[in-house]
Amino acid sequence: QVQLVESGGGLAQTGGSLRLSCAASGSIFIVNGMAWYRQAPGKQREWVAGVTSGGTTNYVDSVKGRFTISRDNAKNTVFLRMNSLKPEDTAVYYCYAVIKDSGRDYVQAYWGQGTQVTVSS
Repeated sequence: QVQLVESGGGLAQTGGSLRLSCAASGSIFIVNGMAWYRQAPGKQREWVAGVTSGGTTNYVDSVKGRFTISRDNAKNTVFLRMNSLKPEDTAVYYCYAVIKDSGRDYVQAYWGQGTQVTVSS
């Protein structure tokens, strides 16, 4: 059984910073792409940033230059460093990973439970 466990959310002021972490655990054979999504109240879940197993990163335009995604392959962990936070960044942030576990012949997508980020104006 594979699990993604997130940490690091909380309350920040406009212009502040937060760092999210997400660790994958369980019977993991290999972790492919990892990403962060977010869902604000009353809105659809949106992709925020992604990183390949080789370290290539991509971002939604609204966070470029402010957020940095990174990963530690040895620990199956992905991070999201969020700087210059804005009230519109307020959302539940979800970790996402494509993982092949040791009991399957195919990859599967997994989601974390979500962590709340609130930015006050």
